[in-house]
Amino acid sequence: MEKALIIFARNPVLGKVKTRLAATIGNEKALAIYKTLLAYTADICSKLACNRFVFYVDGVSKKDSWNDDLFVKYQQQGEDLGERMQQAFELLFQQGYKKVLIIGTDCFELNTAIIEQAFESLEHYNAVIGPSADGGYYLLGTTMFYPFLFDNKPWSTDEVFVATTNDLSANHISYFTLPVLHDIDTEADWNQYKSKTH
Repeated sequence: MEKALIIFARNPVLGKVKTRLAATIGNEKALAIYKTLLAYTADICSKLACNRFVFYVDGVSKKDSWNDDLFVKYQQQGEDLGERMQQAFELLFQQGYKKVLIIGTDCFELNTAIIEQAFESLEHYNAVIGPSADGGYYLLGTTMFYPFLFDNKPWSTDEVFVATTNDLSANHISYFTLPVLHDIDTEADWNQYKSKTH
């Protein structure tokens, strides 16, 4: 298998997930929404023809949303988000994978078809990126290990997507852009998602 999917996930602990959402709707509701997001992400990923890796923030969990038979589990390593992503990509390229994607667990609009499209785009491009409406990205994938993509980025701001694509262009790395999707980070995001689906 040449394809690897990295999923960065937080452990579903009360008060430690979806803090911006919890600020207005409370920790209990925010945790419930996050657990729904985890189950949704696990479901869409389980249908993919690739090897799947869950990287946890706070220790590896067994018998959770991520089926132990379908997902290989690791602990994230590194100080900031960029360093943790960089180490995950490096680990899987060292294991011999030719196409490596990373996603998070914040996007109900992401689906199996979009992730498949991302893998397919790496037949023709060296990188693929899925922009979030908030200026970040919900997916990044490459055919080689490019450590600079994770260095000196303004994480958790609306400039991450632009900074990353600027890096790709400056280094003459061809890339494919996926459709813009919305993450669930705030109560407004959640309400917008509910209004579309009900």
